[in-house]
Amino acid sequence: MENKKPSLMLVDGMALLFRAFYATAVTGQYMINSKGIPTNGIHGFVKHLFTAVSLFKPTHLAVCWDMGSKTFRTELFADYKGNRGEAPVELIPQFDLVKEVVASFDIPNIGLEGYEADDCIGTIANQMKNHTHVSILTGDQDILQLLDERISVILLKKGYGNYLVHTPQTFFEEKGITPAQMIDLKALMGDTSDNYPGVRGIGEKTALKLLQEFEHVEGIISNLDRLSKSNKTKIEQDLDMLHLSRILAEIKCDVPVSCALEDAGLRIEKEKALNKLMEIELRGVQRLLPFDEAIIS
Repeated sequence: MENKKPSLMLVDGMALLFRAFYATAVTGQYMINSKGIPTNGIHGFVKHLFTAVSLFKPTHLAVCWDMGSKTFRTELFADYKGNRGEAPVELIPQFDLVKEVVASFDIPNIGLEGYEADDCIGTIANQMKNHTHVSILTGDQDILQLLDERISVILLKKGYGNYLVHTPQTFFEEKGITPAQMIDLKALMGDTSDNYPGVRGIGEKTALKLLQEFEHVEGIISNLDRLSKSNKTKIEQDLDMLHLSRILAEIKCDVPVSCALEDAGLRIEKEKALNKLMEIELRGVQRLLPFDEAIIS
């Protein structure tokens, strides 16, 4: 086998698991095994993961997880993600089980109490980008703020095997701002899925225009007199929330996690992996796994 240049794929575990779960839950196909445990989310997770691996061919892989709903962001703003209901009862047992499956593939599971998976991804991506190209597999656009010459983002689209790959160049072509300015964009317009308001009355169009002219939130604030009366009033009324929203929007890239490249090599032991899949009665995904012989062929 030729020596490939190393490349690390960081995976947003919850994004894949939730997407897989809801895709089949709508039709009630929970794939309940003989122990009474639903496995539909895990099945789809494994399928999403290795469909991407076979297409993008990373040499190294790690999966990052949210570790519960309480984080430093909920301490700063109690309503952060407060619009999300409880996880469906059929999904709850799959949270721990999916990590056991990932561990059986000898792929690192990474997560840290008090932080989101995004913070772990951002930290590791920044630690590793000087050693290897990093790609991030997720369904969540928030992560686009991490784009860099050495970091690309693979966004999952509907179905399996459909992706939108972003680089700093494609992001700029789409939005007219740099990836780092996305933090200021979210600070201004808020985020309905994460449930923080930003500046009331300022939408994406206005926010983009302001950032193209004044670069960042501080630039806008120091030029309030150059804004239209309406925008000036909106920002002045919501100044505290603007600052808070910017903190909530920014992915922390200095959390105490790490991932050594040698621990994340894609080396799946066939027997160990298949035993785990058999134990939870997960059928039909074995053929997707890149066992050693599959990699060589």
